[in-house]
Amino acid sequence: MALEPIRNLVPRDLVSQLWSYCELLRHSGVSTLDYVEQLTYLLFLKIADERSNRKLNSERIVPQGMDWASLVNKSGDDLLDQYEHILPLLGRQPGMLGSIFEGAKNKIQSPSVLERLVKDLIGQYRWGSESTDVKGDAYEGLLQRGAEDRKTGAGQYFTPRAVIDAMVECINPGPNDTVFDPACGTGGFLIAAHSHIVRNHGSELDSDRRRALSSGAVRGVELVRETARLASMNMLIHGIGQPNGKELIEVRDSLAEPPASRVDVVLANPPFGVGTVTGENYGKVRQDLWTETTNKQLNFVQHIFTLLNMGGRAAVVLPDNVLFESGAGEVIRRELLARCDVHTLLRLPKNIFYAGGVKANVLFFDKKKPRADGVPRTKLLWVYDLRTGQNFTMKRNPLTRADLDDFIKSYRPGDRGARYETDRFKAFDYNELITRDKVNLDLMFLQDSITEVMPSPDVTAQEIVEELEAALAEFSAITESLRALRSHREDSDIQD
Repeated sequence: MALEPIRNLVPRDLVSQLWSYCELLRHSGVSTLDYVEQLTYLLFLKIADERSNRKLNSERIVPQGMDWASLVNKSGDDLLDQYEHILPLLGRQPGMLGSIFEGAKNKIQSPSVLERLVKDLIGQYRWGSESTDVKGDAYEGLLQRGAEDRKTGAGQYFTPRAVIDAMVECINPGPNDTVFDPACGTGGFLIAAHSHIVRNHGSELDSDRRRALSSGAVRGVELVRETARLASMNMLIHGIGQPNGKELIEVRDSLAEPPASRVDVVLANPPFGVGTVTGENYGKVRQDLWTETTNKQLNFVQHIFTLLNMGGRAAVVLPDNVLFESGAGEVIRRELLARCDVHTLLRLPKNIFYAGGVKANVLFFDKKKPRADGVPRTKLLWVYDLRTGQNFTMKRNPLTRADLDDFIKSYRPGDRGARYETDRFKAFDYNELITRDKVNLDLMFLQDSITEVMPSPDVTAQEIVEELEAALAEFSAITESLRALRSHREDSDIQD
């Protein structure tokens, strides 16, 4: 059944429609991430087609014969053949267009499924006629749905939007800032930073700055090509970059070499883990790092320091072990406290990330010029505890932006000198920090005053029910897939 016109839908409804097709494809053997990737290709071609056909300021983005029109007029095997024909051709085009389609392969082997996707889903929308928020939020929502499906592994690329928005609001990127994410995943931080600048500083943006903002002032690096492809499309759908312009997401290992240039703002949630794809120890090739370690997060802390201009500021999601690990961890914490104003630590609650069991924090710091008298640049580290006494779950009680309002109020963006202590917000001076065993920054101060809130039995029971329902849904999907496969084989035997 064809979809309603997009004007009758809101992003939430659109996500539901898109996800229903994801379920169809999963029954055909296409994974969640593969499905989002295939949508990336098709959405891009549809939006490009609309731009080439608009009455004012039309622009040809995709060469004729490789465009949307070359697909919608075909059916069945002809459509499948054409789709598989144009993908490698598009991958050889210049700019973001070529980057998005580089190495692209068709994962939809059923002609009928592809036709339904092209004609009944994508083709029913006038994507270019709606606001960026509608199509952008729908795309972000689809990525989040994929992250919620823990079995797909998509969650490793997704930082909760509430955390992203709070970090961006506190860092407050401005119209003249360059913003960078060295492990950008699907681009959530970059999109939120761009939106913040346009929304809060739009009147300060002249034509040159607007052009810069869309052509390199907001950019990132991603190690996994397929994820970088999703980030590029996510940014384009949100109005960042040009299809035939400069690629804003580089595909490479951020840690492999010193940065070629520096930036004003770094926002990041680096991947957790040990080891690298280029060697066990970056310290042997990165002479600009303070010490050698195989801990990825500790290497990212050092790398982010090297990325920043003097006066640059960073907000980074880090697991607990970065705060207390000995050896290289102690060396890095000492250097960071001495060379930067490490001014804020947000202890995040448990159960807010799609990867289970993660205990994480957001560390905020500003890079400063060394003082002639050698006095360390950190004076006070303010710690906000949003973990003790809190209970969040992914489905029944997810973390929302409102849950971070008190932290942002305490942080006081633009007026940090007016901070004051509360039950959850406490300041630690440099001398106290540097004399702690191994410069341990895992600062806990609420355990005696706030009792840990345990979920009620009914909430626990509901969570168990949800897990069982999810498992049953998976078994049902497998059963339907096997039934469809058997039916297809029987039909083939009859035709033979």
